[in-house]
Formats: sequence, structure tokens, C-alpha cells
Amino acid sequence: MIIKAHPPRGGRPVEAVSGYTVYFYMGLHHIRGQEDALRVLRGAMRRGRVASTYLFAGEQGVGKRLTAVAFVKALNCLSPSEQDGAPEACGRCASCRKIEAGTHPDFLLIEPEAGLIKVQEIRRLEEALYLRPYEGRWKAVVVDDAEAMNPPAANAFLKTLEEPAPQSLIVLVSSRPGRLPQTVLSRCSRVNFKPLPPALCAEVIGAGAKEPELAARLSMGRPGLALGEDLVRARTRFLASLGKMAEEARPTWKDREEMEKWLDMAFIFLRDLAAGGLGGEPLMGGAERMAGEVPLEALLASYEKLRALKEGLVFHPNRAVTWNYAGSIMRRLGAHV
Repeated sequence: MIIKAHPPRGGRPVEAVSGYTVYFYMGLHHIRGQEDALRVLRGAMRRGRVASTYLFAGEQGVGKRLTAVAFVKALNCLSPSEQDGAPEACGRCASCRKIEAGTHPDFLLIEPEAGLIKVQEIRRLEEALYLRPYEGRWKAVVVDDAEAMNPPAANAFLKTLEEPAPQSLIVLVSSRPGRLPQTVLSRCSRVNFKPLPPALCAEVIGAGAKEPELAARLSMGRPGLALGEDLVRARTRFLASLGKMAEEARPTWKDREEMEKWLDMAFIFLRDLAAGGLGGEPLMGGAERMAGEVPLEALLASYEKLRALKEGLVFHPNRAVTWNYAGSIMRRLGAHV
């Protein structure tokens, strides 16, 4: 699905897509906490050696997609300024405004539909890239949640990577790059993104979330998560679900997205149990009672199982089976108390 946004007015968000607030008008200089990634991108532009394909890898909600769009804007800006010797988008020229509006003929933003990126979307991407740039200097495609490509789409995409069109740019954005085929990974220039420090995360969140300091801590350095959802309420729902799991009730999850959000909260809960045993301040209710009582080995084993479970949530997982398995992991933790 190609996402088209409306132009911003008065500095407000353009559009909320898949739980994220997308600020298309942002330039690279607006990106916070990703200095290493920005250094790589600005260095490539400064030297005139921009790769044909990039992989922006890092946890969900740390600014990968925002950076990808800002990178495209900088490359196609008609009146760029300069930052560290590299072009910086002005945000005012026709190219910048069209990218902001989602109407630039040389820019596509693709994301999953119903959890999948299908081969039809890759065919459309190929058709767009092999046309010469119509207005801009670069023909650019940003593929968000690139790991959602199904096998036929990934195979078709590999052919595009093997023979990139001149002046074409592809940016794959992924929080789970391990799911991408090695043949695709080997053809990408990887740029890593990292979680933000708590204070900076709270600053980025600002008034975009209730209790920004608490939301920043719950997001574990991923402001996009806090801007997309009330994490304080998500914490309440997670804790309520533990009681239902203890009763082995039916799953409360509606879809894979809710499963992933639950697992994110479960990681914070395990972090609380570990930190509480070391004198840290738990963020989850109930963790205070268990903190210090669960062996570290059990916490680490549970974390690895839940992490593997999240990695395995491919396409359309069985809710009941996943619920029962996750519940058994959490119940075993309680058995140690």
C-alpha cells in the first residue's frame, strides 16, 4: 500500500499511520539521539557516494522511518542548506512540499497491508524505479516494516536489488532485520539506530503523551511507541491480562499487533523484576512484590523464550496457542516466588 499524507498545518502531525505519528516535514537536523546514523548518511551525501539500497535497522519507534523520509527530502531538495558539509532539506521548496503531501512523483512510501507486503507491491515498486526521475534527482522508495515481505515478494525484490536503476534509492526500514533473507541483507548498506536515553526520550515525547517521563521509561527509549499509544494504559491492560493468564482464560488479544504490544510490556515486566532485585525502581505494579525473589537465571530464560516468541509472530499467528504458551512462561515465573 502506498501511503499518501496530507500536508502539515501549523507544525502539527501529518498523519497517524500504524500507531505512529508521522512528521513528514521534519529534516535530518530534527532527528534526535541518532548521531551515529546521521553521520553515516551525511558522510555519504558529502562524498557523493549514496548507496542504491540502505537498511535502517533498530527497535520499533526510534525514528528510522522519519530519518528515511528526511534523507529522501535532503537528496531531492531544490534549495538545500548545509549541515556538516551535506545537504539539508529546506522544507519550503516544491520538492519538500510534495514529499510532505505524499504527491511527489519520484517518492513512494510502502508499508504492510494486513501484516503483509505482497509481490504486487514489489512489482509496482519495480515499475516506479525503472522510470527516470520525473522531477527530482533521485527516484526513492521507503519500505517500512520490510520484514513483512512474504517469500514471493522477497524473491521479486532481490531481482531489483541485483540490478538497481541509475539514480534510484531504496531504504528498507526494519525492526527485525533477521527476518529478511540473507541475500537481501547482503546487498544493503546497513545503518543502525538505537534507543534514546530516558531524558532525551522524554524531551522528544514532550506534550505528545500523558506523563511523558513515565511514558519515556515505559517506552525504553522508543519515543515512537509513546507517541502512538498511551503506554500507561497499556501497562494497566498488561497487568490485567496476567490475572486472566493465571486463570488460563481465553486470549484477550485481537490480532498480532496486540500480541506484540503485550510482549513489549512483558519485557518491561521482566526488566522490573531484574532491576528490583538490584534496588531499582519498578515501573509495573506487582513487580515490587516479586522483585528479588525470582532467580536471574529464570528471568533470562523467560526473556529468551518471549523474545523468540516475538520473532516468531510471522504473518497470522494462532492467538490461542500463543496466549497459552506466553501464559505458561509467566506462570512459571510466579512459581519461583
